[in-house]
Amino acid sequence: MTAREAWIAWGTTGGSGNTIGRASKPLGAAVVEIGGKRHETKLNWMHVTGLEPDRAYPFRVVVNGAAFGDGELRTMPEQARKLRFFVMGDYGTGSDPQYKIARAMEAEFARHEKSDNPVRFLITTGDNIYGVPFGLFTKSSGDKDKHWQKKFFVPYAGLLRRMPFYASLGNHDGNESENRGDLEVYLDNFFSPAGKGERWYAFEVGGLAQFYALDSTECAAQGPRRNMWKSGEQKQWLAGELAKAAAPWRIAYWHHPPFTAGPRHEASLAWMQDAVEMMSKAGVEAVFNGHEHNLQIVKRNEATGGVQYVVSGSGGELRDGDVRKEMDLANIVGTSPTHQFLSVEIDGDVMRIQPLGYEAIVVRDAQGGEVRMPLEVKKR
Repeated sequence: MTAREAWIAWGTTGGSGNTIGRASKPLGAAVVEIGGKRHETKLNWMHVTGLEPDRAYPFRVVVNGAAFGDGELRTMPEQARKLRFFVMGDYGTGSDPQYKIARAMEAEFARHEKSDNPVRFLITTGDNIYGVPFGLFTKSSGDKDKHWQKKFFVPYAGLLRRMPFYASLGNHDGNESENRGDLEVYLDNFFSPAGKGERWYAFEVGGLAQFYALDSTECAAQGPRRNMWKSGEQKQWLAGELAKAAAPWRIAYWHHPPFTAGPRHEASLAWMQDAVEMMSKAGVEAVFNGHEHNLQIVKRNEATGGVQYVVSGSGGELRDGDVRKEMDLANIVGTSPTHQFLSVEIDGDVMRIQPLGYEAIVVRDAQGGEVRMPLEVKKR
């Protein structure tokens, strides 16, 4: 979605092969009805242009003369002082908690839908779909479209009809942890703001915020696994993007957290120190990560280069180990071992980050005291 255009896609998980996504086998002649116009295509997606900024557009998709699906999108503003979006990570399990978090997000979306600051989109911090362990192998890992049915399209059906999901790659979205074919399906199913699947990308909203989605994984489509940050290609791209004139707020997101107290994964700071330095020098204000299956608030200090880092990796998966003994050394000032997502609001020079879920979320410091939420981040 932009202020004047949108990408709308449709498909089915009932067939075999590629039935959803940019390169999927067409289901038949399709018509997208939106804004009083009919747009025809033989593909399973449509790039719609000529829309007006910050306007709600009901739409309907007709395939082979029969109603296939509908929804309502709201275009982005061309100029904005306010922005609201969701952050969610490590979620694609098909589990009951994933569905409960999805319902909580729907409720929060509805609460702001008619306001002057609605939820515009959702960004993910990776691990968008998990496989099921099967002996030495993994099944239903996401290398076929049918795997996405109960782990993505069903739980988020209400949200996907109304706003875009801007994903970043996690280790479970490819052969770093699961099957080699996962990455190709991920890239085909997710449309980035450029209208195609990309491992890393940037986008801007309303002249207010610039976003950078990065790939910290070793996932590969062909050949041996390769760390996509260490390889240098992405780093060179990011340096070019950060050198450009940008909106007042700069926000980045990727999977492996440079700062974490665990309980399972080590921090990625040892091999992402240059990323942390790039964020600081370029004036990035906030970075969202996943990978560790809990909520962690990182202390904004010299170690982070003045950038606010937040780990949000429990949209479906959860690790409830006690990390309080590790928090001070890991530069963590608050944590909560609960299923959650983040509702992030930008209002002028202040960002407010509110963790939400289907149960009460209490964030605690290393001594067990409560940390007040929402977390406020003021521009440097």
